[in-house]
Amino acid sequence: MQKKVFSRPEGLLDVTTHYCAGCTHGTAHRLVAEALDHFGVRERAVGVAPAGCSVMMYKYFNCDTIEAAHGRALAVGTGIKRARPDLFVFTYQGDGDLASIGLCETMHAANRGESISVIYVNNAVYGMTGGQMAPTTLLCQRTTTTPAGRTVANEGFPLKMAELMANLEGVTYCERAAMYDVKQVRRARKAIFHAFEIQIQHNGFGFVELLSACPTNLKMPPAKAQKWVADEMVKTFPLGVFKDLPPGPSPAPSSAPAALAEEGTAHAV
Repeated sequence: MQKKVFSRPEGLLDVTTHYCAGCTHGTAHRLVAEALDHFGVRERAVGVAPAGCSVMMYKYFNCDTIEAAHGRALAVGTGIKRARPDLFVFTYQGDGDLASIGLCETMHAANRGESISVIYVNNAVYGMTGGQMAPTTLLCQRTTTTPAGRTVANEGFPLKMAELMANLEGVTYCERAAMYDVKQVRRARKAIFHAFEIQIQHNGFGFVELLSACPTNLKMPPAKAQKWVADEMVKTFPLGVFKDLPPGPSPAPSSAPAALAEEGTAHAV
C-alpha cells in the first residue's frame, strides 16, 4: 500500500515568501497550487498578479505569471484568454485591488462571463500600503485612514463582492470561504477546486472569496487575528455558496432584448 506523504505541491516553488507571520496568503497559495497539480493544468496555466500583498506571486508559483497594473488583473486576464483560449487563466487579487480600483474591470469581466478563475483574498484592509481603509473594512474597524473606526455616514458600508458577483448573469460559480481553522481551509480548498473545474470543463467564470487575517495591520498576534476573522468578519461576510449553475449554456438574457429583436417591434423615433 502506497503511503501518502504531505509535501510541497509541484505548483509551488521551494522559496521563502515575504508574507507576515500569521498571514494566510501562504495557505491560499498552497490551495491554488494543489488545484493546479490536481487538474494537470500547471504547464498551460497563467496566473495574473496585480499590485498588493500578492504582487510577488511570480516568485512563488511554478507556472507562468504576469504582472498587471493595480486593479487591472481581470482586464489582462481577459486579453490572455481571448488571445489564447487554450490556456488556463487565473487571477489572484486582494480586496483593495479587486473591489476598489479594479471594481470596474471585475464587474465587467464577470458580466461578460470570461472563462477565468478568480481567487479573491479579503482581509478587510489595504495590507501592503500601510493599513488604510479598504472597501471591505468593517463598520467601526480602525485603520490608518479611519482612526476612530469606519462609519456609515462618512465611508459607507463594506462592499460584499460575493453577493455582487452572484447577481451578474455571466458568473457561473461564486462562493465565499475562509481560512481561520482546518475545517474552513478544507472548505476553501474545495471551493478553489470547483472554480478551476468550472473553467476547465465548462468555460465558465468562477469566483472564490477567501476571508483572511492581516495580523500586522490588525495589530494582533496571529491566533487572535484568526479568531477576529471567525468572530467579526463572518458576521459581515457570511460564508457559503452564492451561485453554482449546472453545466450548460449561459443563462438566457432577459426577455426585453428578444422582444425588441422581433420583426416590427423596433421603431426609430
